[in-house]
Amino acid sequence: MSDFTQLPEGLPVPVDDGAADHLAGLAVPDLSLASTDGTTVSIRRLGAGRTIIYVYPLTGRPGVNLPAGWDEIPGARGCTPEACGFRDHHRELLDAGASAIYGLSSQDTAYQREFVERMELPFPILSDPELALADAVGLPTFEAAGQQLYKRITLVIRDGAIEHVFYPIFPQNEHAGEVLGWLRSRG
Repeated sequence: MSDFTQLPEGLPVPVDDGAADHLAGLAVPDLSLASTDGTTVSIRRLGAGRTIIYVYPLTGRPGVNLPAGWDEIPGARGCTPEACGFRDHHRELLDAGASAIYGLSSQDTAYQREFVERMELPFPILSDPELALADAVGLPTFEAAGQQLYKRITLVIRDGAIEHVFYPIFPQNEHAGEVLGWLRSRG
């Protein structure tokens, strides 16, 4: 079993396959998703300001193996280090102009709630087991171990539309700092 909080050496680097090229400027759908804080979050009604939604395939759990070949899939490994980055930069991201931060995956809310508690995340994770957001706006996905999963992507949503997209993301453990730099450059 490996340490999910660390990225192993030699992971394959994801390439930009163009699967997110259509997203910037797109209106967000009228879609509500369950959250680990017990609420339902409407993607269309996120409120004023910039909301950061970082989307990831799945988080590992101690004692549970990742899908076979997981480390060979470009961009798949690194959900826990990415979440820890958003945790560690949470206050700075808010100070730089983010009104809210959410993680999002297709894992169920109970699984994600354990992850939020174990990693002491100061923001909720949204659950989209049907990949409804992928269907609504064409977010990139991939298949692993017979499951359709989200590719790693981060959306900056402002005024009901996708203002900016980070895709592909690598290295995952530095991504929150990349988002922070982008926010700071916007004033």
